[in-house]
Amino acid sequence: MRYNVAFLLDKKNNWFEKYLRNYKFKLKSKYRFFISKNYKNIKNKEIVFILSFMKILPVSFLKRNKLNLVVHSSNLPKDRGFAPLTYQVLRNQNKFYTSLIEADKKVDSGKIFFKNKFKLDGTELNNEIRFKQSEEILKIIKKFLIKYPKVKSYNQMGKATYNKRRVPSDSELNIYKNIKSQFNLLRVNDNEKYPSFFKYKGKKYILKIFKEKR
Repeated sequence: MRYNVAFLLDKKNNWFEKYLRNYKFKLKSKYRFFISKNYKNIKNKEIVFILSFMKILPVSFLKRNKLNLVVHSSNLPKDRGFAPLTYQVLRNQNKFYTSLIEADKKVDSGKIFFKNKFKLDGTELNNEIRFKQSEEILKIIKKFLIKYPKVKSYNQMGKATYNKRRVPSDSELNIYKNIKSQFNLLRVNDNEKYPSFFKYKGKKYILKIFKEKR
C-alpha cells in the first residue's frame, strides 16, 4: 500500500518551493507525492503538509483529508502566527525549534507530533536563514514520514504568544541608531522582496546587504 501525500504551498509566499522540489525523500515505495498551490485541488489524501500558507483554510478542506499537518518554526505554543523565526532572530535568539503539528481551526494550536532543535550562530543573512529553516522543515517532515503510521501526538502546553504579519515598512532602519544595534533587522530583511531602507530629508534610500565571498 502506498499513501497519498500532498504538499500545499502558498502562491505568493513561495520561498520554500525550490527547496521542496529539489529534495529527495527516497520514500516512493511508501508514498505518492503531490504538490499544489490550490487547496481546492487537494482531497482524499492520507497526509497533507500545509507549508508557509498565509491564509486560513476552511474546515471543509481539513475534513476531506485524513491528516493535515503544519510545520511551524517555533517552540509552540510560543510565537504562533506569522514569521516566527524572523521574530525570534529580532529578539536576538540563537536557539530555535521546529514544530510539526496537526492543523486546527485556531491558528497554530493543533496537537504536536515532533519538535526538533537547531541553532544559528548570529552571522547568517536572510538567504542563509531560509536555507537552514528549509533544512529543518524537510528533516522533520521526513522523520514523520519514516515513522508513519506509528506516530503519536500531544497537546500544546503553556501560555501562547502570537506574532502579527510583517509588512515592508517593518524593514525600515533608524538613522539615529548604530549598525550593530540593528544588525538582526538587516539579517532578516530580504534584499529583493523587502529590503532594508531608511528615510532622510524626504527621500527613501534602499540598502542591500551581502557577505564578502572568500
